[in-house]
Amino acid sequence: MNLIIDIGNTLVKLAVFHQDNLLHKLVCKPEDIITEVQKLIDEFPKLKKGIISKVGKLKSSELEKTKNQIELLELNSKLKLPFKNLYATPDTLGVDRIALVSASVKQFPFNNVLIIDTGTCITYDFISSKNEYFGGAISPGIRLRYYALHNLTANLPLLDTEMPNNLIGDTTSSSIHSGVVFGVVKEIDGVIEEYQKKYSDLTVILTGGDANFLSNQLKNSIFANSNFLLEGLNFILEFNSD
Repeated sequence: MNLIIDIGNTLVKLAVFHQDNLLHKLVCKPEDIITEVQKLIDEFPKLKKGIISKVGKLKSSELEKTKNQIELLELNSKLKLPFKNLYATPDTLGVDRIALVSASVKQFPFNNVLIIDTGTCITYDFISSKNEYFGGAISPGIRLRYYALHNLTANLPLLDTEMPNNLIGDTTSSSIHSGVVFGVVKEIDGVIEEYQKKYSDLTVILTGGDANFLSNQLKNSIFANSNFLLEGLNFILEFNSD
């Protein structure tokens, strides 16, 4: 059994896999990670190895006890990866993006794949049918756009995420919802269409915290998978265990 630890910008995702099967998943706050990891180790005594993907801040010393209990691999660009990395600055490539691309290799081998992760940031990652990763794009996610409008202006309120009823907002709040949500939807559809012009056989994966919220609004055909990053981490762990 494998323990997967994904430390994001705001939350931590923990998962237990047996081979390719996801047995258990939970989300916790960063300050609760030690307690929740120990609970999983106690609940699943057959856990022998794990992998940690760290985008958010976490001191290495915080997981020392875990490292003494199971073999824990930390994801970085130096690990053996299941694709050819053509990113010009591979050491700066986010580990979350590495995991997502790895998941696409596992599930859609030798396909042209665009992976869109809708989290704190929206990331776009492209891997070709020749198993070559080229890069992609990074833009602000939905919550970042709400925060930016509130924090960088004098009078705009901070709103909870909400699907707008109309394109034309007739109040300040409805105008913000229209601008943020429809702006993201049009951005994603526009990026997909640009890739499709070059790769007619493109497979598109939508994942991340806002994937379910956005999936029904997009006009392009996509595969929505909220566990894609976790599956990619599990694949990398197995790939480095052979």
